[in-house]
Amino acid sequence: MKRNGITEIISGTTRVFLILGDPVAQVRAPEAFNHLFRRHGADAVLVPAHVEPAHFDDFVRHVLTARNIDGLWLAIPHKTAMLGLLDRCDALGRSAGAVNAARRHADGSLEGALFDGVGFTKALDHFGFAIAGCRALVVGVGGGGVAIAASLAARGAATIALYDHAAGRTDAVAARLSRDFGAEMLSLDRPDPAGFDLVVNATPLGLNAGDPLPFDVSRLDAETVVVDILMKNQPTPLLRACHARGIAAHPGFEMMVQQVPEYLSFFGFDHIARAVQSDPGEIRSLFVPFQQGDTP
Repeated sequence: MKRNGITEIISGTTRVFLILGDPVAQVRAPEAFNHLFRRHGADAVLVPAHVEPAHFDDFVRHVLTARNIDGLWLAIPHKTAMLGLLDRCDALGRSAGAVNAARRHADGSLEGALFDGVGFTKALDHFGFAIAGCRALVVGVGGGGVAIAASLAARGAATIALYDHAAGRTDAVAARLSRDFGAEMLSLDRPDPAGFDLVVNATPLGLNAGDPLPFDVSRLDAETVVVDILMKNQPTPLLRACHARGIAAHPGFEMMVQQVPEYLSFFGFDHIARAVQSDPGEIRSLFVPFQQGDTP
């Protein structure tokens, strides 16, 4: 049912999408996308579903037999597990080994795509940072870090250095991204940020009281840009330390904002994607607890 062009209720014609996670209480996507669906009169809804890893494969196979469930958003820890269930995947997802979303086509085949890194590089564009030719350090090569590194490589970063506390974890990632994108990839044994134009914290350090900083802020060059992709515990200790030194540092909110049009286009809501891309202020206000440029 619609009133003044806005969908008021879920009906038998509603397109249903699920966001799968374990846990799922922390996800912010339903509030943003359901707001947009209502705002733009789309007969669609995004519903969270708490699915444990042991049941993930069976759940996906069975839930997508429902013909009105058109696709899935993937939250931690399911981004990697979804890859093995897909028939097709975009280049970034294949290189990173993870996807954010999967859609079912009319023939029943599943296609996946990864938007974390795309959202990150679009956020850098928003900040006015020039990616092509830059030297970047990504600290933490879990799903988010690998996606960011892949998108930086795809956008022409000259050198991308990787560090992870798990010994040997960066070697395979560096080799894969070098092969797929031709970028110079370095695997570091310590996260020294000196000499880089961009430094990214893609670790969970900063979520808990007493966490150490992910790298030595005193080693940052004065013109380095730092992005801490965490969105909780704001401002994070890393952001505070960078601001104290006068280093330009940004939280992960804009990365989330810039992913929204990518999801919408992927699932066929192109008109909403264009509206959000042309004026993301409304979505930004849902995610960002302070205005960009203000001191947190």
